[in-house]
Order: sequence, then structure tokens, then C-alpha cells
Amino acid sequence: MHILHVVGARPNFMKAAPVISALEQRNGLRQTLVHTGQHYNANMSDIFFDQLGIPKPDFNLEVGSGTHAQQTAQIMSCFEPVVLEQKPDLVLVYGDVNSTVATALVCTKLGIPIGHVEAGLRSYDRKMPEEINRLLTDQMADLLFTPSIDGNENLGREGIDAKKVHLVGNVMIDTLMRLLPKANDEVLKELTGNGPGPTGPTQNQATEDTLPHQLIHGPYALVTLHRPSNVDDPAMLRSIIVTLNEISQKLPVILPIHPRTRQRLQGLNLPIDNAHLKLIEPIGYLQFLALQRRAKIVITDSGGIQEETTYLGVPCLTVRENTERPVTTVIGTNILVGQDMKKLKDEVNLILSGTGKKGTIPPLWDGKASERIAVVVEKWLNNKVDRL
Repeated sequence: MHILHVVGARPNFMKAAPVISALEQRNGLRQTLVHTGQHYNANMSDIFFDQLGIPKPDFNLEVGSGTHAQQTAQIMSCFEPVVLEQKPDLVLVYGDVNSTVATALVCTKLGIPIGHVEAGLRSYDRKMPEEINRLLTDQMADLLFTPSIDGNENLGREGIDAKKVHLVGNVMIDTLMRLLPKANDEVLKELTGNGPGPTGPTQNQATEDTLPHQLIHGPYALVTLHRPSNVDDPAMLRSIIVTLNEISQKLPVILPIHPRTRQRLQGLNLPIDNAHLKLIEPIGYLQFLALQRRAKIVITDSGGIQEETTYLGVPCLTVRENTERPVTTVIGTNILVGQDMKKLKDEVNLILSGTGKKGTIPPLWDGKASERIAVVVEKWLNNKVDRL
């Protein structure tokens, strides 16, 4: 039996890695990996294959960037001949990026079964392209693997057959738990200039390639920004950077610059206190995980980081009005601050005073989600053979 995996962006790599590994333990299964090339920057793509232990892709569609329509259309056009040639018994897609919905559409038109890993998540904000991707993919999927019980509830309300839905837990936590022992001081040396270093030449004079040794071994805030609502609006981006400058006077801030954010920052001439607000080039997953586990606070607009900080017990302040991962706010360490910079500063002050929110780890976030997926997939494939 043949399973084809589709990845296209950084979060997909971390979700696919443990599933591929778990399925390798099953006899009689052949696996093919397709990388759409949606993320094409080496620091945002190739390095994750190396660090996560994912085999090199059998196919790289190299679609690159573009508008949502252009990117989705090109993925579909490039993926169709691959899937027709490979004739998989099941295609596994991950998360909510354009690669996810584009390849699911192709498979649906061709009558090829689809499994969706990380199904059922909803922000109920259809202005987010990812929300549309999630909704459509779940309607097309034959197997839906949810990370938390709210996913099952959402799918039930949308009329999805409960027999298709499997609560398995969070595969990103599988990867985090496996790599956490490696996210150590040796990895951090690379960020202080004492190791080989994961970042190429800087492309912005405001960014740096290394961090002071005393900074990463002391208290600091770790920040990521890439959502269009935060970085595409010059006024909003300016407000965020000014606020981070203010926060950095109390707590040093480290901000690895996402390519999208770096592009938007150019030309704004923002007043950045480089002594306290450290802008660095993108880093690999191990380096980021090493920084994240030691951070006093994480400020982000990323969905996956909301989950990782909840598992790590690190306070997370999310610069978004909503989240498709409400379990991180109900059970975990996450707080939504929206685009209210006063609230962001107030929550930072609460955390620094020791009165910030505490959290716990959600059920089934135990490092075994990928094994549960493998069990379901194996049983489903065997039943498929019996029906032939």
C-alpha cells in the first residue's frame, strides 16, 4: 500500500516528520514525500528537513511565492501529474496552508482518498485565508485527525460523519518532545557566534547574525510576527515595533525576522533600540526551540507557537483577535491581546510581576499522536483491501 505525504510550509514539516516515522514501522507500506516548495527560503525550508530527520522529498514542485490564487493554482497544476503517476492509496495533507487545500482539491477531483492531519480547528474568522483552507479541506477529507476535542465538536456542527473523525492529539508536540533534549546550550552557541551558525548573510542593516551570550542566558522575550494583519499595515507594524521597543527597556526582546516581516520593515525607518530589541535572521527549529523553552515570555501571531508554549509552560501573548487553537487559551498558557498594544504591555507587566496566567497541557498532547494516526491509517488501508 502506498501513502503520499504533502508538505509545503514550515509547520507542515514538523507535523509530517513524526507521522512518516510512525508509518515506517508498519510492514508493507510505501511512502512518498512531495514538497510543494511553498516555502522556498533555505532557512525556512531546507534546514527543517535536516533538523527534523525528514527524508529528502521525492518530488519538489518549487512553486515559490505568489498571490493566494496564483500559488494555489500552480500547486494544483504541478501536483496533478505527480499524483496521477504515483497512484497512492491515500494522500496525507497537513495543517491549513495553500498546499493543503490545493492538493486536497486535486485528489478529490481524481477520486483519491485524503487524510487531513490537524483537522477541525476553527477561528471562525473567514477573513483569514487559512480558515477557508481548513473548512474546504475538512469537507473533502476521508480521514480527519483532530488535535483536541474542540476539533471534533466543530466537525460535528459542520455535518462531518463522526466515523471519519479521529481524536489523536497534537503531532507537533510529538516533534517537540523528540527534539527538546537537543535544544540545549550547544545549539545556543550557534546563536552567539561560537558555532557554525544557521543564518546566512544579513539582508537588512537592522538585523544581526548573532546574539550576545549574556542575553540568551538571561531573561528575555521571544517574538515572531508574520500575519498580514500585523505586518502588511504600516501603521500597525509601526505600533507593534514601538511597543516592543518599550517592552525591551524592561525585558530584552529577540525577534527572528520572518521574510515577510523583514520586507515590510524596509523603508519604514522605525526607531529600533538595537541594544535591547535584537532583530536576527530566520533560525532553524532547534535554535528556535532552545530560545523558546528559556523565554520569560513569547509574543507571537503564529498558531503553532501557541501550542508549543502551552506544552512548555511558557507564557504566550498572541497578537491576534482570535485563534483556531482555543484549547491554548482555555487550558494552556496563551492569552489573546489582539492589536491592543496597551493590553500587550499590561500582560507583560503581569508576567514580570509573577502574577501572569498559568496553564496546563491538554489531553493527548503526550508525544504519541503520530502513533495513533499510524494505527488508524493501517486499519483503514486494510479495510480498503478487504473491500476490493
